[in-house]
Amino acid sequence: MGHSHSHNHSHAHNDLKGRNLFISILLNILITVAQVIGGIVSGSLALLSDALHNFSDVLSLVVSYIANKLSKKKASIHRTFGYKRAEILAAFINASTLIIVAVLLIIEAIKRFQNPEEIESNLVIWLSLLGIIANGFSVLLLKRDSEANMNMKSAYLHLLTDMMASIAVLIGGLLMKYYQLYWVDSVLTFAIALYLIWMGFDLLKSSTKVLMLFTPDDIPIKQIVNEINAFESIKNVHHVHVWQLNEEEIHLEAHIDFNEDITLSQFDTILHEIENLVFNKYDINHVNIQPEFGKDDVKDVIVQD
Repeated sequence: MGHSHSHNHSHAHNDLKGRNLFISILLNILITVAQVIGGIVSGSLALLSDALHNFSDVLSLVVSYIANKLSKKKASIHRTFGYKRAEILAAFINASTLIIVAVLLIIEAIKRFQNPEEIESNLVIWLSLLGIIANGFSVLLLKRDSEANMNMKSAYLHLLTDMMASIAVLIGGLLMKYYQLYWVDSVLTFAIALYLIWMGFDLLKSSTKVLMLFTPDDIPIKQIVNEINAFESIKNVHHVHVWQLNEEEIHLEAHIDFNEDITLSQFDTILHEIENLVFNKYDINHVNIQPEFGKDDVKDVIVQD
């Protein structure tokens, strides 16, 4: 069967991902603690919001870390797919928390903007620098993995937005120190929050599509059906489902009506051709076909049970 092509991911890379995530978790716990203390002492909302963001980073990194470990566990009788969706679920959770954190920040920023308070700017400047350095390091650690995987991307986005938040806080600290512009603190908090919502929403959308078993955007079902229909022994392709299990696996399931009552070995040859076609052209690496001859059922391509 054509299922062997989908199992050639390297394992060393996965362990490295786990290690990088772990380092980032420790760094973020460090910044969170420092910034909470600093935010309370200095009276800076931007620092506290940065700390809240860092804390959400810690949570999201922990979620990603657990998901990364789980996704490698073997399948079993009760979990025939293993934990292959753990990472998609993690991405979904992280995107949701990004948006929730952002909404909380906006509410705080508006309140604070109405009555700005004086802020101890030296502390803000030093702690935002700490945030920039630690997050910058984490961002570099996770950058490579973030392109390949939604879970890692969600962790990476938390860190990247956090680094930008720290840069914004630094600018705010400098403006407060030299120009006494205390309202800058709220404006920056607001800007950071809007960016979070924008990034989080996109990730929420893509992870939801996978969880809802929607057909991946780049897979043209009608075209695939037409290409399989073009085989001369095939009369009709119907009851088609295409979905994504996780980032690596795309599944295609269909009923195929044959013109003649062919033997199983003939079917296997055709199945192999279908598998090669959809794998090479559309990256679909799991194919499940129900062969039929003269079976009386609904012949629509998409069947709503």
